[in-house]
Amino acid sequence: MDSNGVDEQEMKLVQGAAGYVLEDVPHLSDYILDLPTYPNPLQSNPAYSVVRQYFVDEDDTVPQKIVVHKDSPRGTHFRRAGPRQKVYFKPADVRACIVTCGGLCPGLNTVIREIVCGLHYMYGVTEVLGVNCGFSGFYSKNTVTLTPKDVSDIHKRGGTMLGTSRGGHDTSKIVDNIQDREINQVYIIGGDGTQKGASAIYKEIRRRGLKVAVAGIPKTIDNDIPVIDKSFGFDTAVEEAQRAINAAHVEATSVENGIGLVKLMGRYSGFIAMYATLASRDVDCCLIPESPFYLEGKGGLYEFIAKRLRENGHMVIVVAEGAGQDLVAESIEQQDASGNKLLKDVGLWMSLKIKEHFAKQRKMDITLKYIDPTYMIRAIPANASDNVYSTLLAQSAVHGAMAGYTGFISGLVNGRQTYIPFNRITEKQNKVVITDRMWARMLSSTNQPSFMNPPNGTTEATC
Repeated sequence: MDSNGVDEQEMKLVQGAAGYVLEDVPHLSDYILDLPTYPNPLQSNPAYSVVRQYFVDEDDTVPQKIVVHKDSPRGTHFRRAGPRQKVYFKPADVRACIVTCGGLCPGLNTVIREIVCGLHYMYGVTEVLGVNCGFSGFYSKNTVTLTPKDVSDIHKRGGTMLGTSRGGHDTSKIVDNIQDREINQVYIIGGDGTQKGASAIYKEIRRRGLKVAVAGIPKTIDNDIPVIDKSFGFDTAVEEAQRAINAAHVEATSVENGIGLVKLMGRYSGFIAMYATLASRDVDCCLIPESPFYLEGKGGLYEFIAKRLRENGHMVIVVAEGAGQDLVAESIEQQDASGNKLLKDVGLWMSLKIKEHFAKQRKMDITLKYIDPTYMIRAIPANASDNVYSTLLAQSAVHGAMAGYTGFISGLVNGRQTYIPFNRITEKQNKVVITDRMWARMLSSTNQPSFMNPPNGTTEATC
């Protein structure tokens, strides 16, 4: 392992001219010698006969950064996703499995459906298993057989037809089960914690020298997975959040000095709150984990609320669930089964603090309505945009596994489908950059203060 704790076998770096670096993904041929190849069945598939150049060239890559200066190096690239002319599995020999882990997210069922249908209709694979209830389902639950008929309309429903859970990861038991069931393709749908588990499964499979491809499809409604443009379900979440914001706006404008407070998802990243605020245009203040805020004193939240109520007579506040946690509690030690900190309810806390403040001031009577749509947003089916995106992610994963790639996730980079090594999407979380243009656009939209400079001596100041 290198100094950053990254296993060298995951770091396939290809150097090129002008600073070009390809961060390649592992391949079965890296550790299994003399693997036979077979013609891709898509060559005779009538659905793809109309495509002039359907197969992806082996040298096709996608740059991580698309904006460069004239003298800057070409930088990091990732392998372009898509079907190859040769595959490393006979379709008749493929026995695939699919598992979903972690919290719910719009689009999970679409991904399941398109993996099954992609394997069946594109490659002629007939054996696909669904693993029930997350990683623990490999050794504690029965699997279910999945056919195109079984999954034909699941994309119209929220949740996951396979069930999900947090934790339950025992690498050795999982790989034992994969061996015992003679599974040779594993599709793992989940967030960064899940993909860390997927990486451990891949490493154990490689250590045992098994011909098993491990492909991940990144899932996080918070959009906090790095490198990729966005995660599936995010567009649906932002769209559905508009309903809650609109309800808060109606409530706030229907009374004198009305305040609508909406809590949205975002444990460590405030993307849903920021984009929902930008899309709505009815929000007066957006608070996210990446941007500290304070309550008391000049320039604080209380002062801004009073100012906005005097100006407009009403106000809508959006707060991400991870915002202000240092204000809510001095320490957060409890964790869920996935190792995530159990956050305090910042929305409920904030609603009580605002009410208490204005009750003490006795200068302004307010009416505050608190709305928490979290589980309503998680549980809905994907919208049209996310359905298309989920389809592309699933099909790209299938193409990659059939081509013999393993230890990768499929993701969108600069608008192109790519294969990204596990370590790149598990090394850190994607967060809103509060010195970036998008956050500046949001501040301009709400005309709120940045809350960056609390007054000296304020004890209830930082988060």
